[in-house]
Formats: sequence, C-alpha cells, structure tokens
Amino acid sequence: MVIKLKNRLSFGFWAIMFTFGLSGLLVVFTFGSNYVHRDYFHTPEFRSELDLFAQYLNMFELNSITFEEAKQSITVSEDEINDYRNGLGNITNLINSLKGDYQLRIDEASLGDNQEAVDIYIAERDKQIEDITEIFKSNEYARAKVINQKEEELKEYYKEREQYRTDFLRYINQFQYYFKSSLTDKVYTNSSIVDDESVTDKMNSKNMLFMTSYSIPTEQSIFNSNPVHNQLVEKFIPFKGEFAVTRDLSSTSSVMIDYNRYNQEKITLWVYTFASLAALILCVVFGKKAIAIPSIVERWTTYYNKLPIDVRALFIILTSVGTVCLLFFIRDQFIYVYENPFDYGWNMFIGITFASLFLVITIIQSKIFAVHFKDWPYIKKEWEKGLLNKAWQSVKSLYNQAKRSLTDAFLNKSTGAQMFILLMIVFGLGLAGMMMGLHPGFILLYVILFAVIGLPIVLLLIIRIGYFNRIVIKTNELAVGNLGQDLPISGKSVLATLAENINVLKQGVRTLQNEQAKSERLKTELITNVSHDLRTPLTSIITYTELLKKEDLSSGDRIAYVEIIDRKSKRLKVLIDDLFEVSKMASGNVELTKEKVDLAQLLQQALAEYDNMINDSSLRFRITNSEEPVYAFVDGQKLWRVFDNLIGNVLKYSLENSRVYITVRTLNNHAIIAFKNVSKYEISENMDELFERFKRGDSSRHTEGSGLGLAIAKSIVDLHEGNLDIEIDGDLFKVRISLPLEK
Repeated sequence: MVIKLKNRLSFGFWAIMFTFGLSGLLVVFTFGSNYVHRDYFHTPEFRSELDLFAQYLNMFELNSITFEEAKQSITVSEDEINDYRNGLGNITNLINSLKGDYQLRIDEASLGDNQEAVDIYIAERDKQIEDITEIFKSNEYARAKVINQKEEELKEYYKEREQYRTDFLRYINQFQYYFKSSLTDKVYTNSSIVDDESVTDKMNSKNMLFMTSYSIPTEQSIFNSNPVHNQLVEKFIPFKGEFAVTRDLSSTSSVMIDYNRYNQEKITLWVYTFASLAALILCVVFGKKAIAIPSIVERWTTYYNKLPIDVRALFIILTSVGTVCLLFFIRDQFIYVYENPFDYGWNMFIGITFASLFLVITIIQSKIFAVHFKDWPYIKKEWEKGLLNKAWQSVKSLYNQAKRSLTDAFLNKSTGAQMFILLMIVFGLGLAGMMMGLHPGFILLYVILFAVIGLPIVLLLIIRIGYFNRIVIKTNELAVGNLGQDLPISGKSVLATLAENINVLKQGVRTLQNEQAKSERLKTELITNVSHDLRTPLTSIITYTELLKKEDLSSGDRIAYVEIIDRKSKRLKVLIDDLFEVSKMASGNVELTKEKVDLAQLLQQALAEYDNMINDSSLRFRITNSEEPVYAFVDGQKLWRVFDNLIGNVLKYSLENSRVYITVRTLNNHAIIAFKNVSKYEISENMDELFERFKRGDSSRHTEGSGLGLAIAKSIVDLHEGNLDIEIDGDLFKVRISLPLEK
C-alpha cells in the first residue's frame, strides 16, 4: 500500500516539476530577449525615450526658432509663384466662371427691382476679377499671396509644436544634458556645468547612474513629414554632447521607476528560468521510474477501451490542448508577477496545478492508446465502430438516397407539412422527457433520441432560422432604402427561393432608383434651363416696355427700344414653338408626310439658307456628296428641320477658323449623313445628356438657341426609323445620321 501511494506521489510530483520546467522554457523564449541587456539604460525602450527627448531638446532649445524669426525667413521663388497660379487654374476660365455665377444673381436682383443688391453683386464680382487678374499680372501681388499662405501654414505648425512642450518639460527634469554648438561654441545645459573641464568632473560614472555621448542631426524631428518644418531645418545646425541620468534622481520619476522595475523583473525571470531548467533535469533523471502508470489506473483501462476510438483520440487532443493553453496562461501571468506577486503568483500556482493534472491524464491516455497503435486490424475494426465513421456512413447514405430520389422528400412537402413534422418531433421529444421524469430508466432512451433526432433537428432549425433572420434583416434594409449586398442563395428550399426573389426585386429597385434619380436631376435641370431661357428675353421685353412709358423719351430711343422688344419677342416665340414641337414629338402626336426625297439635294437646300452666315463666318466648310442621288422615303420638311438645326449648331458652337466636314454616303442600304466640327466649348463626356432638352454646348448659356435642337433632330430621325448618334473625341464633335434608303 505504501509503495502504491509512493508511486502515485512520485508520478504527480514529476508531472508538477515537468509542467513547471515547460512553463519556464516558454517564459524565457517569450520574454528572455527583453532581459539580456545589462540594465534598463541599454534597452531599446530607454533608447526610444532618449531619442524622443533629444528631438524635443533640438526643437525647443538647441535649434529653437521663434515664430517671428521664422516669418522673417520666408522666401518665395518664381517656381512657387507659378505653382500657386497653376493651382488656381486658367485665368479665362476663372473669370468666365465668376461672371456666370454672378450674372444669375444680378438678373434675379434686377427682376426684383433691387438696385442695391445689383450694385453689391457687381462690386463683389469686379473685386474678385480684379484680384484674380492682379495675381496673374503682377509677380509682387502673387508673391504677397504666397507669403500670406506660408504664414498661415507656419502659424499652424507652431501651434501643433507647442502641444509637445509639456512632454519636453517632463523629460528635462529627468535627464542631465550638455551640448555645445560646433559653430558658435554656445553651451546648452540644464546643470551647473560651465565649461568642458566641468563636464569631465561632473559627468562621469562616479556621479552618474548612466551617461552617453549623443549627436543630434539637423533632420531628426517628429515633424519630418511637415513641409514647413523641412524649410526650417535648413537653418538648423548639428550638435554633439552628453546625456546622463544622475544617481540622486528621484525614485518617483518615470525613468527610475522603469530602471528599478527592469532590474527586478530581470532577476525574477532568470531565477524562474534556472529553477525550471533544474526541474527539467530532475524530470529527465527520474523520468522512467516516475511516469510508471499507477496500478489504480489499470483498473479503468478496460472501461476506457470500450469508448469509441475517435472519442479516445478526441480526449487526448482536448487534454493536450488544455495543457498547452494552461502553459500559455502561466506565461501571461508571469509578466505581471512584479506588479502584484500574491494575485498573479497564486494564478500561476493554480495554472501549474491544473496543467500538471491535464498532463497526467494525457500521458495515461497516450500510454493506453499506444498499446493498440501498432495493431492495425484492431485500429481498423475500432474505427468502423467509431462515431465519426458512423456519422460519415450516415451522411453518405443520405446523399446516395437523395441522388436516387427524383425529388427531395422533405423539400417537396409544403411549408405547413414541414412545420407539422417538426412540431411532432419536438412534442415527441418532450413526451420522452416527461417519461424520463416519471421513470429514470428512460434516460438512456431519451439521450439516444435527442442525439439521433433532436440534435440534428435543432441544428437544422438554427440554420433555417438564421437564414430566415438574414432575409428579414435584408427586407428591413430594403424598406428603408438600403440595398446593400445580395442575399446568399443556399439550397432549393422555400427560403432560398424567397431570397432569390428578393435579390431580383432589389435589383429592380436599384434600377428604378437610378432611373428616378436621373429623371429628377434632368427635370430640375429642365426647369432651371427653361426658366432661364424664357426669362432672359421676357426680362428684356418688360424692361424696355417700362422705358417706352417714359414721356421724355426721344424718337430714336423709342425706335431702338421697339426693335429690341420685337427681336426679343421673336426670340421668345422661337423658344415656345421649339418647346411645343419637342413636346408633341415626345407624346407621339406627329404625322409624317413621306415622299421620295434626294437627301443630298435636301442638304444643299439647307446649306443655301445659311449661305450668308457661312460666308460671314471664319469657318471653312468641306462638303462631300455621293456621286449618285441618295433617295429615301421621308418627310422632307421635317428632315430639312434636322439639317437646319445641325447646321445652326455648327455655326454657333464651332471653333473660329476651323474646318467643318459634311459628308453624304450610302452603306448597307442606309444613307449616312455626317457632320464633324471642332467645338469651341468643353463638351461633357456624357453624350446622352446632349440629347436632353435645353442642353447646350455653351454651359454658361450666353449663346443664342433654345437647347432643343439636338432633341428635336433625334426625335425626327427616330420617327423615320433611323438613328442619330453623337461621337466625341476631345473637342471633335461628330453627328452621324443613318436613314434607310428607298427600297
């Protein structure tokens, strides 16, 4: 009896010593590199602190430059002036943009008869134009602008720099320093040292706990990425000197706290490490005798071997993982032992105890398991009886059964039938639970039913409920307008079909939202453009009508005003007629009178109407016609309107002194009429918007025209079952009309 007890105790003691030894190795491998330094002053952490203080010292004392001195040192080069101008953009575009912005405000104020607002807007516009003009005209003016900008950047830099002064003052009380300028021989120090000889007398190993020589380069700073700092660095000078920590530094200072803590942690670590190594050596020496399985365990071997082999393997894995996790827990507790030795030391003791227990269980299981490991027939036989193999065979059986079935027996049921079956199973398990309460002998039956039927049903319900919840969350998101990602489609269940339908609906909603957003934007632009284009001539008519009411008006002025009113009225009539015509075409209430027409001749007639304007312009037209007549069955009057609109656009929007190319040819039983010109305005990349009503090539809307030309032309061509396409290549604008030839 005494021998058996001795064997058990020796086995347990060996496990504790082995666990302790492993924990020591883990601790030293994890933290040992932090404590190989002579003391805290030779660690990277202290070096980082010293480097940071050196940066503060360089910034606030050694190379300190006041804000006023920095302002005086500001210089501006020609390249910087040019960069400033380039950042503003093109002067012509800037001025045109300002004029366009203010013109609408001025017109609105004029309509409201608010002359004071008109004068204010004109003064603001002229002042801004004068400022921009002066920037591009005068280098000195631009230089002053750049200097003001640099002064603001300098002010922000000094404001940010001042935030670090508190840290600098904290460090300055913990370090002794002595630095001497190599250029001016000026000494910077926070001690009583006055010359180089005093440095040797006071800064030595006898008086100082730590000292080191240090060089501060000019570029060393926490503001290395700041462009303002980089300019100031050019005036910095390098310094060489000494840093030291005095022996009489207060123990409450952060440096001394870290110094003392490092020393104590270092001693604790290496004591723990050497003790763990000694424990491992003892384990190796007495290992064979100590780890003999106690006889009491052999009695449980028979019962243990009755467990499925995969369960036994799982137990070995779990106890092994538990041992490893506890070893890491011990390691993590060790680093805090210095802060609270009692709490964290007690945690380490508990960790070693349980890790030893898990280790003993793992070793015992491994020895029992290893007895049969070389007996492959036994392993194979046990594997066939194992839970994993049975589960795998069940899955394969279900899969093969599903393949043989034409339809899935479960998913072909209605949703109500499926729910009924699930409820029957749940109530059946509940009834079995009640029977177990009445008679404890039913507990085994209940456990088997729950494992075989209940648990799979629970897992299935969890999966389906989780999938259903995802669908509910997605529908809630859709209800508030958040489309997000598509729902995953899993299987062929009713929920999967529902998720797929929701995805289809979501795509439809996204498309509808995009179309609605585009429609709202275009509607807003249409209202804005219509109001602008109709209000401009109407304002002129109202203004000159009021002027005609004056009694002291001369006959010359009266005639001129009447001519303006007549011209603006005709302009207003053209806009209204164009708007009415494009509305008729959009509603489909247009009848075509088709006849056989030579398209080349019709184009020549349209060009003849603009003969005087073409001759007066600086444009050079190049017309290329087909050698043979190009006949098409079209409404000549409507198609003439298309050519009229396109030629008018060419004359209004083409770049001066450029060429205009107009060609007529046939291709695949279609007539192709192409207009190519170079635009004098920047063209939008969105070609579809050019067909929208009231869109113009001149975005500032200073040119004549309704902005309906292309919309009317496209509508007419569409009525003839043709195509009108636009191609844009930079400033090259090309309109291509395709009409079917007469058969």
